[in-house]
This record gives sequence, C-alpha cells and structure tokens, in this order.
Amino acid sequence: MRIVTRPDFDGIVCAVLLFEALDIKEPVVWVEPSHVQKGLVNIQNADIIANLPYSKGCALWFDHHFTNQIDKPFKGAFRIAPSAAGIIFQYYQSSFQRDYSELVQAADKIDSANLTLDEVLHPEKYPYVLLSLTVSNEGQPNEPYWNKLVELFSEYDIHQVLKNAEIKQHCQNVIAQNDRYVDFLKKHTRPNQHVSITDFRPFDNPPGGNRFLVYSLFPETAVNVRIRYEDPNKDMVVLNVGHSIFNPKCNVNVGLMLAQFDGGGHRGAGATRLPAGKADEAIHQIIDCLVKNENNETLNLGET
Repeated sequence: MRIVTRPDFDGIVCAVLLFEALDIKEPVVWVEPSHVQKGLVNIQNADIIANLPYSKGCALWFDHHFTNQIDKPFKGAFRIAPSAAGIIFQYYQSSFQRDYSELVQAADKIDSANLTLDEVLHPEKYPYVLLSLTVSNEGQPNEPYWNKLVELFSEYDIHQVLKNAEIKQHCQNVIAQNDRYVDFLKKHTRPNQHVSITDFRPFDNPPGGNRFLVYSLFPETAVNVRIRYEDPNKDMVVLNVGHSIFNPKCNVNVGLMLAQFDGGGHRGAGATRLPAGKADEAIHQIIDCLVKNENNETLNLGET
C-alpha cells in the first residue's frame, strides 16, 4: 500500500494523515497531476491517491479539484473543498491518535489562498505560511525534504518542526528568495488590461518565489499568467494561472479553461504543460479568454 500525492503543502498534510490513519509503511510516491492524467504513473491496486486526478485501479482516492470530478463509482471521497487534507481528515476522523486539526486548518487556508496582504508580504511572521513556501514542485525535486516534513509533522507541532536545522535553513532560503523574486516579477511582468503576464522563458532556470507576491505588486489586475520552461531543455512550457487573492474580479473558471489545454485545477487556479512549439498559440488563446473575462462554465473554450 502506497500513498501517491503531489509535492505541495496540501500533499504533505495528506501524507501525514494517511500514514497514521492506515498505518502505511511504504514511502510516499510524489508525482505531478499531469503525469497521472497522461498515464505516466504506475498505479497499483493497493495505492491511495490524494490531491491528484483519479486513476483507474487505485484502492482509494481523495481529491477536491474542480476539474478532477468523475462520474464513476470509487472508494474514498471527493468534494469541492479548501484542501484534500480536510477531506481525508473528516473521512478518518476517528482514526487519529494526535490532534491534527490545526495542521488541517492551515492546509485549508494555504491551499485555498485565503491569505491576507500581510501574510503574503511578511510570511516570516506566520509559521505555516512560511513553511508552505518551502514546498515546491518547481526546480529540482527534493523528495528527501518532503519526506522529512511528513515525518516531522507526524510527531511534532509547527513550532517544533521549525526548530529543526534543515527546516530552518529552507525557511531562511525562502525569505531571501522572496526578496529577489520581487525584482524578477517587476522586470518580467506586464499588464494586459486586468491580466498580468509573467514570462520567465528568458531564464534557463526560472526564478522561484512566493506565487502570491505578484498580486500585491499589480493590484489593479485580477488574474496572473506565469510562463516558464519546465527545465533547461526548453522542450516543455509550464503555464500557471491564478485569480488574484486581493482583486476578485476574474470570472473565468481557470481549471475548466486549462482542461481544454491538457491541464486543470480549481476555479481560481490551475496549471498546464505545453510542448514548446505549440505553446505560443495556446498562451494567446488563454490570455484572450482571460481578457474577455466571461463565465466559461457555459462556453466551449476550445473555440476561443
């Protein structure tokens, strides 16, 4: 029996809960949603998938993404919710020896981007927010670090976790990274009406940082499109699209829109991977849809 989840804060908390509820011994399998969608992950019949699209043959599935809804019977739980961790927490609520309610509330808050301006600008003042920024699926995979967080949160509270030397170093790195990231955003982001477009394709190794900072720097915009190459080979382009958490005027269901481009996500945020040779055309269509700002839940976005 294995946990198959994605490397973000919600995925970390999902793994913590599932390890205790089901007494799992095998290590976590960390994968990206697109890998599951394209059948690139070898899902075994005892696997538990969390915070990812459904894959036929798994034993249990827990998710909350708008575009991952299915109309076939399955074991587990799905609903539109702030986090997948919250769904698992409720599903196994009588199985936990430790009180994970605060950790799950943090996953709900962070994964739904229910953050204040001060939390975005000064994450160092907010332990869960700061730590969540150290968990990224961009750049080089860091499975040992993700596994370390799962191990620590299975035993300790947030304040004890942050005392760990490795975790503390990652947090310090994030604070320094965010200071530099502001300059990158200012230089490589352009507004197009209410859409801000951040293009990091000039970089072989795209800069990383707090994904919410762009909303504070361009408060007049309601949605951001971030474009980058997946790796130095530059054969795949990654698009991240997100509603501003401070300017709620974007009407487009992002997950549904990106599902037309082999991606997906929530109503307010999502991502897709595009072959570099076809990326510009798709990016143009996506930006055009966002500029029009129509409620796409009744539209065929493949024709935009």
